[in-house]
Amino acid sequence: MASIARSALLRQATAAPLTRQSVIAGSVRAAAFHTTSRRSLLPPLPQRVEGTVNDPAPVPEPSPSHGSYHWSFDRLVAASLIPLTITPFAAGSLNPTLDAVLCATLLIHSHTGFQNIIVDYIPKKRTPRARKIFTWGLNAATVVVGLALYEFETTDVGLTEAVKRVWTA
Repeated sequence: MASIARSALLRQATAAPLTRQSVIAGSVRAAAFHTTSRRSLLPPLPQRVEGTVNDPAPVPEPSPSHGSYHWSFDRLVAASLIPLTITPFAAGSLNPTLDAVLCATLLIHSHTGFQNIIVDYIPKKRTPRARKIFTWGLNAATVVVGLALYEFETTDVGLTEAVKRVWTA
């Protein structure tokens, strides 16, 4: 009985790849360890060559706001968030001025972080419209969030008190 079942299973195992091959014959084969075939999710951006091979690469004009000063400012703001976040809870006092400074620093940190993402991943030369749309969208979102934080600080309990209430709830 076991030999009959074994031969039937062997026939099924060897016949299955043949039927799979006939079904997949028209499709693109994927490489090993890939679950899908190779397809680009987005079409490539328009590309054009400007000038000739012998033309030098354009060197951008030096600007202190987009160089090391910009990087240093981002790191300074990020590092200043650590004491600004811990101080109200460690000291036990909820000072509205400290709360406003924390909100402003969070807003600046978020804005510059998203701005760096836009600059890095949406090239101005290849997609100028998308870059402008994303930049204006970021500016509008920053203004809306700034106004919302102002309203929350002036008419409600404030950011640190809200975090304290959520933490102890």
